[in-house]
Amino acid sequence: MSSGWGYPAHASRGRGVDPRMAMWVIIGLAVLAVLVRTHHVTKLEILFFCALVPSVILHEVSHGAMALAFGDDTAKRAGRLTLNPVRHIDPFGTIILPILLTLSGVGTFGYAKPVPVNVSRLRHPRNEGVVVSLVGPAVNIVLALAFGLAYAHLIPYSVKAAVYNTGDLSLQPTWAELIFAAGYVNVILAVFNLIPLPPLDGSAVVERLLPRELLPGYYRIRPFTIVLPLLVVLLYPQALNDVFQPALNEWVRIVGI
Repeated sequence: MSSGWGYPAHASRGRGVDPRMAMWVIIGLAVLAVLVRTHHVTKLEILFFCALVPSVILHEVSHGAMALAFGDDTAKRAGRLTLNPVRHIDPFGTIILPILLTLSGVGTFGYAKPVPVNVSRLRHPRNEGVVVSLVGPAVNIVLALAFGLAYAHLIPYSVKAAVYNTGDLSLQPTWAELIFAAGYVNVILAVFNLIPLPPLDGSAVVERLLPRELLPGYYRIRPFTIVLPLLVVLLYPQALNDVFQPALNEWVRIVGI
């Protein structure tokens, strides 16, 4: 997601661990432990969450790394070009939302704190801004293909056939479930972030196509549109399923189930 774009980061906020973020990590782990002990989450849901966290981090770091390549070091100065998960935690998107969705039976989904990018500092802001936006979903697509191909070549046909016939992913080793979960999660992340709603990455394409005279008005309303994707996730999950399903069907074909 790119809701932080166009606003300079406060690089002076150090590179140490924010005590508030550490507190949220502890709370999240404690809640997860309680849910596991009370059997409110399954092993597969835990594996999906374990796959989700590094996937969203790589997505966000790729935005900052591409921006740096184009001349904007905002993310670097903010200490966000790191794989340390604590630096990327958004209390709601990384902890609260996944727990709520898991408990509601919708599925595991979430997002990291957007990496700050100052588009005005890019050498060619309008064109390179689109590339910086789309590199996140591109990373998820590459990861989805990599995990899909790994699953297709590492899992015996007999196991995949049993999973296909029963729909029970637990009929395979835990490591195979994790590979499947990682590929599946990255398909979801790629497709979701390509939806052309601000602040999702796909909106950068719409923004690039807008005439220059309409951009000031667009920039004024963009900060208030962050709730749109969340409302879709919470209120109309079936609409998202209709968006995700074609991509998931193609990915499952690659996986060979």
